[in-house]
Amino acid sequence: MSLGNKADVNEIDMLQAWDQDPHSKVIAAYLEGVVDGPRFMATARQVTRSTPVIAIKSGGTTAGSRAVSSHTGTLAGTDAAYDAAFGQCGIVRASSVEDLLDYSVAFARQPLLKGNRIAVVTNAGGPGIMATDACERSGMKLATLSRETIEFLRPNLPPSANIYNPIDVLGDALADRYALAVEAALGDPNVDGVLVILTPQVMTRAEETAAAVGQVSRKFEKPVLGGFMGEVTVRPAIGILRKYGIPNYLYPERAMAAFQAMYQYRQWLERPPQEYPRYNVDQAEVRRIFARTRGENRLSLGEVEAREVFGAYGLAIPQSRLTKTPEEAVQVAEGLGYPVVMKIASPDILHKSDIGAVKVGVADASGVRDAFELITYRATRYMPDADIWGVSVQQMVPKGREVIVGMSRDPQFGPLIMFGMGGIYVEVLKDVVFRVAPVSRQEAMEMVQQIHSFPLLKGVRGEKPADLAAITDAILRVSQLVTDFPEIAELDVNPLMVHERGAVAVDMRMVIT
Repeated sequence: MSLGNKADVNEIDMLQAWDQDPHSKVIAAYLEGVVDGPRFMATARQVTRSTPVIAIKSGGTTAGSRAVSSHTGTLAGTDAAYDAAFGQCGIVRASSVEDLLDYSVAFARQPLLKGNRIAVVTNAGGPGIMATDACERSGMKLATLSRETIEFLRPNLPPSANIYNPIDVLGDALADRYALAVEAALGDPNVDGVLVILTPQVMTRAEETAAAVGQVSRKFEKPVLGGFMGEVTVRPAIGILRKYGIPNYLYPERAMAAFQAMYQYRQWLERPPQEYPRYNVDQAEVRRIFARTRGENRLSLGEVEAREVFGAYGLAIPQSRLTKTPEEAVQVAEGLGYPVVMKIASPDILHKSDIGAVKVGVADASGVRDAFELITYRATRYMPDADIWGVSVQQMVPKGREVIVGMSRDPQFGPLIMFGMGGIYVEVLKDVVFRVAPVSRQEAMEMVQQIHSFPLLKGVRGEKPADLAAITDAILRVSQLVTDFPEIAELDVNPLMVHERGAVAVDMRMVIT
């Protein structure tokens, strides 16, 4: 069905219409956009519990430009929002029209995978190796055949055949040898699905083999995908596979991608009920800060105000004081204890390090005076129109792992939470992941585990592991904050300094509407 310009019927209506429809085994969708992101997600969460939904989203790059001041706003684009939203409501995302059709036919014609262990039966070593590579790259596992299966195959296949996985039945294999190997693989309790590869060789009987594979597949409730390679020679055999409901893929990589999509959906179905914790916070304080900011005709919060907001939501904040003169800065520094961190305090200067308006590790009174003068000089020189409140003198937080927790508001789905490795290189490394708020506890933990740098947080080369629970807690508190206050347009906590125990929000910024 084409939705046209969606004058009065949209994608949400169609998901509801096809939910549990007895004639529809899978819903495949091409989307250019959604009308109501939150309602779309709520509907899709319900529908995907009974009917798989596979979608391709066009226009994955951010169209146009918009002014952003946070790292999150810079890194978050339309594609990131849809990727997060689809994953959170059980939609399998396809990256091409070919994938959309490949996945759909597998879901429609075969039983759903129960696990990620795949066996490969092939009459050619090369494609078998390619299938093995594709299996590993897709996050699936090449099944380890049971001792019983191996002992059965050993006397029943030629001596030069490979009886391990992939099972190579050799180039002279006829239909009976294929049937024997496929049935052994499907009967193995360590196998969840089987890919049958056939390359046309001199002795190959493609049509007879296709019929034999089809008959064996009906004995088991496990998915079987065909990998009959070629065109004219194997075309009749592919037609026979189709009669048995076995989809055929010209290349092993496409078949493995279909298996991976099926396993992704299986994981969604087995996902436990989500827990969305609520913390005891001071919403009244945040409302007061926002009202005061708007009363001064500002939308960007200074760091002092942002600290108050995050503190009201329970994030650990280092001790800090706003100072107006070098002597006052010295008094505060001596009260906090050396060394200290000094930063320009201005609602108009969000990226302070870019203009050299941050000094770290200031160790004595003389250094505090010099830093005060230098920071204010640079701020007034590089941003002469900025409203300078003074210099913030802050307790120096011990070095730890630097991560970032941020949010930008997506026009379709609302608050988009970002997590990744932080510090000054976040936009260069771009090792970040996104979720649509509100974020559940499990989703917050998954965000931490999905970045490429996760091993650094677990600890390498004898390092102590970072406090992963503290990171999860910070993500959940930020999620609650942006859900409670839809007027927050962007925010960053960067870095969130994570130690072996606990995490401290060192620097932060926020923009409201």
